[in-house]
Amino acid sequence: MDDPIKNKIQSTSKETRQDILGRFLTYLCIAFIMIVVLSIFVFVASKGIATFTVNKANFWEFLTGKNWNPTATDASGKPMLGALPMITGSFGVTILAVIFATPFAIGTALYMTEVASKRGEKILQSVVELLVGIPSVVYGFIGLSVVVPLVRNHFGGSGYGILSGSIVLFVMVLPTVTSMTVDSLRAVPRYYKEASLALGATKWQTIYKVLLRSATSGILTAIIFGMARAFGEALAVQMVIGNAALMPKGLLSSASTLTSVLTMGIGNTVMGTVGNNALWSLALILLLMSLIFNIVVRLIGRKGRLD
Repeated sequence: MDDPIKNKIQSTSKETRQDILGRFLTYLCIAFIMIVVLSIFVFVASKGIATFTVNKANFWEFLTGKNWNPTATDASGKPMLGALPMITGSFGVTILAVIFATPFAIGTALYMTEVASKRGEKILQSVVELLVGIPSVVYGFIGLSVVVPLVRNHFGGSGYGILSGSIVLFVMVLPTVTSMTVDSLRAVPRYYKEASLALGATKWQTIYKVLLRSATSGILTAIIFGMARAFGEALAVQMVIGNAALMPKGLLSSASTLTSVLTMGIGNTVMGTVGNNALWSLALILLLMSLIFNIVVRLIGRKGRLD
C-alpha cells in the first residue's frame, strides 16, 4: 500500500516546477542573446573580410593607406581603399572629446557627491539626465548653428573639422562620464573618508588623496565608456566634421570618421560591390573597437577588485 506522506514528499511541488521553468526561460533568453550577438559578429565579419578575400585588397594597405576611392584602382589594379583618414578622424574626435569631458565630469561628480546640498544635487542630476535624453540630431543642429560659426570666427578655417566634432561629442559624452563617476565616488566606503578626516586631513586633501584614488578604477571605466560612446557616434559628428575622406592636417581641417563615411555611403552602394564591401570592412573595424573597449573595461574592473 502506498504511503501518501512518502508520495507527497517525493513528488515535485508546484514551487519546484515554477523554479525549473524560471531557470529554463532564463537560460533560453541568455542563449538567444548570445546567438544574436554571435550572428551579428559573424555577419559583419563575413561582409568585411570580403574586401580582402574577394576584391583582393591588401589588409595592411587598407589600415595605413591615405587614399579612399573605392571606385578607382591603383597602378597594380587594386582598389584604392586607404582607411587611415577615417581611423585617424575617429580616434581624433574621440580622444579630444574625452580630454575635454573628463575634468568637467570629475568636477561635477565631486560637487554632486561632496559639496552640493540635496536640492543642488537633484537639480544637477536632472540636468545630466536631460543631456542624456537629447537626440543626436539635435546636438548636430546645435553644432551647425553654434559650434561651427564659433570655431570659424575665433579660430579660422571653414568651422568644420575635428575641433567642432570634438566639442559636440564633449557635450554628448559628458553625462555618461559624469553619471558613472558619481556612482564610483558613492561606492567608496564611507569609513575611508571618516578615517582620513579623523587623522587631520582637510576636506580637499581627503577628496584628492582618498576618494579619487579609491575610485580610480571606476573613473577609468567611465572614461572608457565615454570613449566607446564617442567612437560610435555618427549623425552629430557627420553634421559638423566636414566629411572629407582626407588625412586631417590639423584640428581645423575638414575630416571624416568611420561612422560618417558609413552613414553617407552605405545607402548609395550596391551589395557585393567593392565600395559596399569596403564599407562593411569599416563596420568591422567599429565592431572590433567596441569589443576592445569592453575588454579594457573588464580588465580595469578586475584590477579594481584586486586592489
